[in-house]
Amino acid sequence: MRWWDIAPVLDLERELFPEDAWSEGMFWSELAHARGPRSTRRYVVAEESGAGGAGADSGTGGGGGTGARIVGYAGLAAVGGLGDVQTIAVARDHWGTGLGARLLTELLHHATAFECEEVLLEVRVDNTRAQKLYERFGFEPIGFRRGYYQPGNVDALVMRLTVQDATGTPGPAGLPGTATEPAELPEPAELSEPAELPQSTEPTETTESAETHG
Repeated sequence: MRWWDIAPVLDLERELFPEDAWSEGMFWSELAHARGPRSTRRYVVAEESGAGGAGADSGTGGGGGTGARIVGYAGLAAVGGLGDVQTIAVARDHWGTGLGARLLTELLHHATAFECEEVLLEVRVDNTRAQKLYERFGFEPIGFRRGYYQPGNVDALVMRLTVQDATGTPGPAGLPGTATEPAELPEPAELSEPAELPQSTEPTETTESAETHG
């Protein structure tokens, strides 16, 4: 994602998340932390190609004169070996196409590049479609955050993925060639004092398709 992508991303953000859409300033702030050797963010956009398809694009933007339509975007924060999925959003007419999964795969590749050992995210407890996507990638539920999503006062399910195994070898379950069925887990316990990533501004956003506001 580049600065010229912010305007079309904002249009999509407001369409998908009318109650708690991020502001323009939030996106500028996130992109400011995505530059330089000490960057702690990675944001990507997916552009609709002339043939009607879409692909994750981490290098160029649709607002720079190409005329391509942005149909999805996603962001990751990484601090001290811990990653946090900030947002994943997919245009409604691309729900069910697998684009959300491709965006999540892109974020997990960047989590590996940031040397994250774990990746966390929050997802609405009523967004079962998003939860199933995350489970396919190996995320496991670890607790709840009560009333996390406002103004609706909706609880968040916190999920975690171990990015590296005991030997330090990257291996998210959802990356190509490593897909596995997650083990069934007991009912997650409520988190009394959930940890917060430094500089985190908003809950994880997730479109209903999820294919992943959380």
